[in-house]
Amino acid sequence: MTVSRGTRDPAWVRNLLISITVVFFALFLVMPLALVFAEGLKKGMEVFWAAWTEPAALAAVQLTLLTTAIVVPLNAVFGVAAAWAITKFSFRGKAFLISLLDLPFAISPVIAGLIFVLLLGSRTPFGEWLGGMGIKVIFSTPGIVLATLFVTFPFVARELIPLMQAQGREEEEAALTLGARGWQVFWRVTLPNIKWGLLYGMVLCNARAIGEFGAVSVVSGHIRGQTNTIPLHIEILYSEYNITASFAVASILVFLALITIVVKAWLETRFDKAEKGGGA
Repeated sequence: MTVSRGTRDPAWVRNLLISITVVFFALFLVMPLALVFAEGLKKGMEVFWAAWTEPAALAAVQLTLLTTAIVVPLNAVFGVAAAWAITKFSFRGKAFLISLLDLPFAISPVIAGLIFVLLLGSRTPFGEWLGGMGIKVIFSTPGIVLATLFVTFPFVARELIPLMQAQGREEEEAALTLGARGWQVFWRVTLPNIKWGLLYGMVLCNARAIGEFGAVSVVSGHIRGQTNTIPLHIEILYSEYNITASFAVASILVFLALITIVVKAWLETRFDKAEKGGGA
């Protein structure tokens, strides 16, 4: 029986490392999050609730959730398609395509927002053409969706590519040999094998979409009650020295983040079980 090195380490080493980890998490994660709620409740529950239910705050929450509801499914479709193409086929330019997936990680979100302003702004040729058809992109919801889509699209693909590479092509090729068609192979073989990785990537995408600030700030125009997402609304409240209200609204993001963490932890458990053959 092989004994891992971790079981041979002295107890004081294990306890010291655990203590350092707990103290680090307490100081840099738990305490700041607790302070957000404490500052938001500083003037009482009435002020806290008023900040939540203010029309501009409700509009920001609605826009954030709408953007996320659009972006996450689109990224799921793109991520599956990109991962399928990269892992199941050999073609010229494959390495370049993989490199492009990392582009949103490599450039600043502010630059991403500026790119869309340069392409789709009202004074650009394409923007004028869209304006002539009554379509406004920049300083409106479509621009926010596009900017968020750009900064979040690698998450699902990057989660699925190593998973699908590890699984290989044997099961799909066997299904094709037995007479299954392309869509049948996808729905009955590929999708069941990647479902937990897909959901995990969607959770990561959702977390980034909810908290995105830089790219959205550039394309939104900061129109209160219309084009402000939750992070932008928090910034406006803080810049107006409405500190308590800004922390109260920030607690919404913290609450959504905690939900995301719980879902992420659950999916990690299911994903690990699926990898070991214990999940469907």
